[in-house]
Amino acid sequence: MKNARNLIAVIALAICAVFLIFSSIMMHPFGKPSDSSMDDYIISNAQNETGANNAVTSVVFDYRGFDTLGEATVLFTAVAGVIMLFRREKHE
Repeated sequence: MKNARNLIAVIALAICAVFLIFSSIMMHPFGKPSDSSMDDYIISNAQNETGANNAVTSVVFDYRGFDTLGEATVLFTAVAGVIMLFRREKHE
């Protein structure tokens, strides 16, 4: 049983290592921007479409608003779970 667990752990570690090596090879060099038409679109239209003066704010709160709402919900749920786990119970 212990040998099977070790084998599964080694296989999982090897898969993670292959994924990390492959993704590091495929990354853009540091400092080289990616060529994306979406970047040009957001820079050109962000202030007119959203009314935000900051392009980052327009992306986070307008273009990806539902994603941000989901992340905030996950964070709130995690904090509430931790509070429930570590709260002190009143002993009578």
